[in-house]
Amino acid sequence: MLRSRLILSVVFLSISTLGHPGRLEPTLGGTIQEVKIYQRTLKLMGSRFDLTVVADDREKADGYLDLAIDEITRIERLISSWDPNSQTSVINENAGVHPVKVDPELFQLIERALKVSKLTQGAFDISYASMDRIWKFDGSVTEMPPKAKIKESVSKVGYQNIVLDRDEQTVFLKNEGMKIGFGAIGKGYAADKAKQLLIKHGVKAGIINASGDLNAWGCRPNGKDWMVAIVNPLDKTKVFSWLPVKDQAVVTSGNYEKYIILDSQRYAHIIDPRTGYPSKGILSATVFTRNAELADALATSIFVMGVDAGLDFIDQLKGVECIIVDEDNKIIASKNIDLKEIKTQSR
Repeated sequence: MLRSRLILSVVFLSISTLGHPGRLEPTLGGTIQEVKIYQRTLKLMGSRFDLTVVADDREKADGYLDLAIDEITRIERLISSWDPNSQTSVINENAGVHPVKVDPELFQLIERALKVSKLTQGAFDISYASMDRIWKFDGSVTEMPPKAKIKESVSKVGYQNIVLDRDEQTVFLKNEGMKIGFGAIGKGYAADKAKQLLIKHGVKAGIINASGDLNAWGCRPNGKDWMVAIVNPLDKTKVFSWLPVKDQAVVTSGNYEKYIILDSQRYAHIIDPRTGYPSKGILSATVFTRNAELADALATSIFVMGVDAGLDFIDQLKGVECIIVDEDNKIIASKNIDLKEIKTQSR
């Protein structure tokens, strides 16, 4: 389930980090202060993060942005499977040996991930980290691997073998060699937590964009909604449409760079954790819902399920919408998204 991202284009991304002219607001002392957009772009969790806040001045904005960065760094230390000292690594090291006591935050994250696994019937599975890497998307694979090898590659994968003990707050991977990883929800979760912290500290509006895992709240200084672009997966310079985003998350997964073609079939680098076979039929999937963690997991699930099953699945969920670009570059939306209205808004 490893995947690349379509970095969502946001209407203000080209704005100078010195701030963007905004509306004038009266202060408690009766003076007038200009509210501006402030941004910072940096690499966190191995990916690009674009952090945006609306604030009165640069000093306040920098304080808010530092808070967000510290929170994202904290999340990385908690969930990283590359850090041998993280609780996630300790869980993996003790697979098939004994349960590991973890912080309530990590326990609850794993608990929610398992609920999504059950909901998607395994299309989303954090134990994908146990998968053997038999697929390469660098042009070196020219024929389908043997069926037995593909089946064996996912023999250690299975969310059903992740055992949680709520009373003891422990996590146990039943089988030796099993691993869990948060590559499909980690950045979304970090974006959610950074947003929550900034709201707690009084930031009225902003966006946390974690390489395509985006969570927005409030409005731009001019009172208008934030806007995100759905781009053409085959040409990122072309925009299909602009969409308003207010107090919600948007996550886009893309399959426009890493893929292989075998027997005239295009296969994505997103692997079905149930079968070991690469997904096919979709170039990009954008999910809109209340938080980036959930949107992240669902975007991956759509890729694995395919267009028809993915759309049917999303249409059954309350408060979740999606836009899919299929392998023929055709745009398909869930039932509550009017593509005609979107195209009108984008003009």
